[in-house]
Amino acid sequence: MQRSWIGVGSRRLALFSLAWALSACCACPEGSSEAGPIESSAGAPAAAGEHEPQGGHAPGRGGAHGHGQGGGDHATVSHRFEDAEAWAARFEDPERDAWQQPARVLEWLALPPEAKVADIGAATGYFPVRFARALPAGRVYGVDVEPTLVNFLNLRAQREGLTNLVALVCRPDDPAIPEPVDLIFVCDTYHHISARRDYFGALRAKLRPEGRLAIVDFGPGDFPVGPKDPHKLAAEQVVEELSQAGFALVARHDELPYQYLLVFAPR
Repeated sequence: MQRSWIGVGSRRLALFSLAWALSACCACPEGSSEAGPIESSAGAPAAAGEHEPQGGHAPGRGGAHGHGQGGGDHATVSHRFEDAEAWAARFEDPERDAWQQPARVLEWLALPPEAKVADIGAATGYFPVRFARALPAGRVYGVDVEPTLVNFLNLRAQREGLTNLVALVCRPDDPAIPEPVDLIFVCDTYHHISARRDYFGALRAKLRPEGRLAIVDFGPGDFPVGPKDPHKLAAEQVVEELSQAGFALVARHDELPYQYLLVFAPR
């Protein structure tokens, strides 16, 4: 299925993303620990990364118990992101644009300029900054469990004059989105979340009536970027889990080089 969707009224959309692991090239350190739904390997809340790194695992939540193509909804990998400057060099690497294709993602989402978006796993702001620039009359919340990344993103927003972007520290079991939004956006972070059915089921209350949830993640395959296959989740598993959490698939895009984009609406 490859179709876009247009929300009711002024094409409202909504997607989501909870901060963790997304990068153009990150390697997961050894000895990552287990913890709650979203967590890191250093005892403190895990960095809400964003993207999966080249040839490695993205930093994540929830211990590394279970495999992406298994039957449970456990996180598949976990580790910390304390050095924001170092992670920014990876997350914001211009070479990432070639495979992440952020302009196409935003085009598919077709958000009106006044939309409110929550990016879960905002990290250093790869997508939140782009959302903020595309939605001058809207509001963007960059949510992450790693305080150093939240501080980095708030300083970046101030430096770049993005007054409609604010980064917030969340808890592993609660993204703490301050108001209902049009889009909850989760990029390369879904597989870092444990107890996903319960987690996303609770998130339905954070969507406005016509809101949407968007998931971007890596599908199985031998790719030069992203986690190894045991840590990936097939799109069909994501659809099944979110169906059990009370969401219906309304659009799917498989045109990205290594990833799928799934858009859901609450049932």
